[in-house]
Amino acid sequence: MGEVHSIKNQYRGINAHLHSYLQAEGGWNEFHSRHIVHIADHIQAQLHSLGYTVGVQDSLQIKRIEGGSSYPESDVLVYDTRPTRGTISGSYAVEPSMTLSELLAEDVLSEKPFRSIAISQRQSKTPVAWLELLSPSNKGESKDAQIYRSKRTELLLTGLVFIELDYLHETPPTFRTLPDYHHRESNAHPYRILVLDPRPDAGFVWNLEFDVDQPFPVANIPLSGDDVMIFNFGTPYEHTFKASFHGDQVDYSTLPLNFRHYIPADQRRIAARMLAVLEAYKQGIDLETGPFAVREDITLEQTLAEIEKLKTNI
Repeated sequence: MGEVHSIKNQYRGINAHLHSYLQAEGGWNEFHSRHIVHIADHIQAQLHSLGYTVGVQDSLQIKRIEGGSSYPESDVLVYDTRPTRGTISGSYAVEPSMTLSELLAEDVLSEKPFRSIAISQRQSKTPVAWLELLSPSNKGESKDAQIYRSKRTELLLTGLVFIELDYLHETPPTFRTLPDYHHRESNAHPYRILVLDPRPDAGFVWNLEFDVDQPFPVANIPLSGDDVMIFNFGTPYEHTFKASFHGDQVDYSTLPLNFRHYIPADQRRIAARMLAVLEAYKQGIDLETGPFAVREDITLEQTLAEIEKLKTNI
């Protein structure tokens, strides 16, 4: 059979085929550039009526509109244009996973008392939060990765909320206290959204981890004062995948590059997703109506055998 492509993402969440390709063959920088813009667009759409505005720069930073900042420029700037409006939301959709002290137990930053980290909620010229979509250069022990961690430490010490999006399963997490999927540590997951809020006395962390073919978790994004934005990063992800035609890089008739780098449970999820796509393709179903239900009643080996049988009969 020939290649099987779909403009629409056939995974429920991160497309494992695409992210394996981007990490093995390159192309992450282009995905990063497009995705950051789409994240900014969707944040803007959600916050515009509430008095925030967004501007795309060189990194993602959320800050107040009252003035400039000595901090490095970021991909997307979110400004508060109504400092006197009421709060967006006073509660979180998800409880914190841990404290900052627990997350940073093995980092230099843990030597500093977090009760000294404070933010003036309505003070002018004060950034509120910073978001980073990790690139391979941000991870590991390279010079760029060390600079990234140092910058992150400095930002946290100023009281900035920090949001880190890690969709790169081929490299270890940027915090040593988190389980490493790359080295198949127990309880590790391939994808992660971290929200770090150093403003309370102890500091809180939302560690939103998810697996292959699982939907994006809903994230709490603390903003100015008590404002909280409930945001689904899956929405801009689907936008990027479709609008940038990343489906052209995904062939559902073949296993992802470096398939063995996934843990067995995720290998089974990938194979089950491939089988669902190929079965729909064989039946003449429009793939753009997916993603389709997957079979949960067969093993990885059985699923791979079914895929090979389908490929010879299509």
